[in-house]
Amino acid sequence: MRIVVALTGASGSVVGIRLVEELKKKNLDVSTIISKAGAKVIALETGNKFGADYGEDEIDADISSSSNKIDAFIICPCSMKTLSAVANGYTENLIVRLADNCLKMRRKLVVCIRDTPYNLMHIENMKKVTLAGGIVMPLNAAYYFNPKTVDDFTNFFVGKIMDILNMDHNLYARWNK
Repeated sequence: MRIVVALTGASGSVVGIRLVEELKKKNLDVSTIISKAGAKVIALETGNKFGADYGEDEIDADISSSSNKIDAFIICPCSMKTLSAVANGYTENLIVRLADNCLKMRRKLVVCIRDTPYNLMHIENMKKVTLAGGIVMPLNAAYYFNPKTVDDFTNFFVGKIMDILNMDHNLYARWNK
């Protein structure tokens, strides 16, 4: 399974980083793209740099062509700027071009938005992505599993993404009455 994860300029970079770590533990073919704003957010939120396989300006990368099969593309975190570009087909960089390719080829696209509250443009863009075949997964916290740490929330989000990808994991306790 070939999966690409992009980290953009929204808060929540730890979720994208943990997702990449968990996917690599499953010995999958995982590639990463980081936007310029995403690199700044990663540095601010973690104090570290996160090495990417591609930069957003590498429009000539192999994954930029729909002839290269990608099984799933996850944008996590996904900024509202990137959501807008995906929703409106504005393929200005590698991230949005790959999202566009996934939608037109009917491949799995998951956009993990983090911003809140939403305005009408955000809602309309989420609707457009959903109608085009993408999955919008806001990074909204749940409490039913009794989280104790920030890592518990991070694992919950990563687990939900892995649920969308139909992958087994033990990252959070499932609902059990």
